[in-house]
Amino acid sequence: MHLYAEGDGFSGRTIGINKRKLFHFGTTGYLGLEQDARLKAAAIDAITKYGTQFPLSKSYISNPLYKELEEKLTEMYQNPIIITKNSTLGHMGVIPNAVSDQDAIILDHQVHWSVQSAAKVLKNRSVPIDMIRHNNLNMLEDKIKSLSDKRKRIWYMADGIYSMYGDFAPLKDLKSLSLKYPQLHLYIDDVHGMSWIGKNGTGYALSQLDALSENILLFGTLSKTFGASGAVLVCSNKKMYHEIKTFGGPLTFSAQLELASVAAATASAKIHLTPEIYEIQNDLRERVEYFNSLLQDTDLPLIDKNNSPVFFIGTGMPKTGYNFVSRLMKEGFYVNLGIFPAVPVKNTGVRITISRHNEKSEIKDLVAAMVYHFPKALEDTHTNLHRVCKAFKLEMKSKVEDKVQTDLIVKIEDSILKFDKSLWNDCVGKHGVYDWEGLKFLEQVFSGNELKEHNWTFQYLIIYDNNHNPIIATYLTIGLWKDDMLAKVSASETIEKERKTNPYYLTSNVLSIGSLFTEGNHLFIDEKHPLKQQALHVLMQSIETLEQDFNAKMVVLRDFSEQDPLHSYFQGQGFVRVQMPNTCTIDLRTESTIENYVAKLSSRNRQHVRKEILAYESLLKIEVMKNCDNNQLKQIQELYANVHQNNLGLNTFSFPEKLFKSMGTHPNWEFIIISLLESPNQIIGVMLCYNNKNHTYVPAFVGMDYKYLREFYTYRQLLYQTIKRGIDLNFRHIDLGMTASFEKRKLGATIEEKYAYIQTSDNYTLELMGILE
Repeated sequence: MHLYAEGDGFSGRTIGINKRKLFHFGTTGYLGLEQDARLKAAAIDAITKYGTQFPLSKSYISNPLYKELEEKLTEMYQNPIIITKNSTLGHMGVIPNAVSDQDAIILDHQVHWSVQSAAKVLKNRSVPIDMIRHNNLNMLEDKIKSLSDKRKRIWYMADGIYSMYGDFAPLKDLKSLSLKYPQLHLYIDDVHGMSWIGKNGTGYALSQLDALSENILLFGTLSKTFGASGAVLVCSNKKMYHEIKTFGGPLTFSAQLELASVAAATASAKIHLTPEIYEIQNDLRERVEYFNSLLQDTDLPLIDKNNSPVFFIGTGMPKTGYNFVSRLMKEGFYVNLGIFPAVPVKNTGVRITISRHNEKSEIKDLVAAMVYHFPKALEDTHTNLHRVCKAFKLEMKSKVEDKVQTDLIVKIEDSILKFDKSLWNDCVGKHGVYDWEGLKFLEQVFSGNELKEHNWTFQYLIIYDNNHNPIIATYLTIGLWKDDMLAKVSASETIEKERKTNPYYLTSNVLSIGSLFTEGNHLFIDEKHPLKQQALHVLMQSIETLEQDFNAKMVVLRDFSEQDPLHSYFQGQGFVRVQMPNTCTIDLRTESTIENYVAKLSSRNRQHVRKEILAYESLLKIEVMKNCDNNQLKQIQELYANVHQNNLGLNTFSFPEKLFKSMGTHPNWEFIIISLLESPNQIIGVMLCYNNKNHTYVPAFVGMDYKYLREFYTYRQLLYQTIKRGIDLNFRHIDLGMTASFEKRKLGATIEEKYAYIQTSDNYTLELMGILE
């Protein structure tokens, strides 16, 4: 990626890269018109006559060549057209004008970024923007129904041909849907469908729609297959056409197309208006059909077979894709790598485009090279065809053994009771609420509950060598998560409004290392073990198997530092890194009293302790309780709920009611409780703390009455009392957990950035979060 082409010339058939000429299978000039002598001559003549540009706003006066181009394009489309500098600026000019404040927008989640970006501008005008899964018309119809009595027009925005997989929008079905729901308007970006198909080369969309009704806006391109530069909007609604042309933002204020581009586009339009365009289309179609026929006789995982010139061969993991592309380039073929965010990260693959520049002999040689190198790329990156097909939900043409070849011993169990306590605690359980006793407690709490989000499946995994020495150990949970857990607060606020009537809106079954109850280093790895790398491969394949067995929509590897050595490994395995809330810890190994601890704080922080904590300590009743009565537990649960509902920065489901009752009787849990002296039965703050026997004190959760927060600095008092309690119990560490790092830093906590690695079955949720933020 990010390469530079080399050479003194460019024919389209080959491309110079790194001092080598490669056969070019990555162009978007499918018909090869950018090399047509007539387009070149027209561009040269325009520069000779008029110069390199026409430096005037098009609002005042267009360059002398514009009029003929507009006439030719109007003749092609048989509808009014507007020429734009490019499709991105075109969308930015058109969408805010076409969509009124009374309308709504629904996006296909694979619609081009430029459309999504232009649509997001309308959030400032309170236009609702939603998204459906790719080509899911049932989902689209449901959203139309929900908006029909609230909005004037409902715009559905999609691509005619999608640029990665080369698949089509179901335009005939969309047209039928628009007849059923007159409010539905279609906005189609057909830049990859241009020229190679349709009457006068007007593209895939018009070839399916037959005619352009007033409820459809169509974008085509004058670049890519058309061979020149710029884009074109086609609009049959004359009133909307005049409004867009007059008030279209970038259409009004951006520079006009260069004269060479206008002249080349006019030359191309003339070709499109003659029978020659059909001869050129047929020439390309023969090559596409030939490539399809060759692929049909192979095991190569073609993601979508159709008659478009865009092909996508799945590789699954990014590192497999990089390996495969590198191998093909060494063989003399240039292809594109399709990778996140253009595709889901685990749906990486090789994007191949067929053009009229490609000779059949070169196409045949490319297929032979892929057949030879694809299995080698899989082997190099410790994967197989079975895993690739599963990632893309493809049926395999031939059966392939899917066994992990390893000398290691893999033990996966569904309960911590099936593992030796000392072994687990030595490997994983030195911190947090995930020592052996803590996990036994969590298994009991998160099972047998009424609500599905309160029931988790636990899976414990240890990978041993042949001498039964553990190399990797971890635990995972499968449970229902809110998709916006790590999204911006603005997105969660929007989503929570919908959850008032639809509580499971945008939730997914997630497989995660650790759980939503715990934080810290959930993954033990013997870094010095010679089989560490092999064990990591086994871990990844085991997680993939669990993901499929439990139908998880997302996999999350949690709580890694920024400089963690596994960063590049996880990315190669198809994970995307996202930042989590910072984690906070305190080292107590040298402390004997709380006074000694405070004395080591900065002068400013010592003053903070005196004025905002110690000054109020005598006004409060502070207790450490092991067992609480029902009334106290009820208050604790309510105070926790206050904090949970107030924390959309880490948006999770609440915990089951029996959690608090179980804490109240478990020997490892205790409560630091703050009450008012004048009303000792009224709890205004509580810290729920776990005693990890490996000398770590874990204030896992906090509850507060916000009415007293500022009057008594309740949260700061709780943090201070937690540190005091940890010192009194001679703990070595306190894990203060995530969020509120500013407050914790004042009391001497060490703050560390933490990251998670996520892998989703598709990009829908990630794209939707971006729209809602």
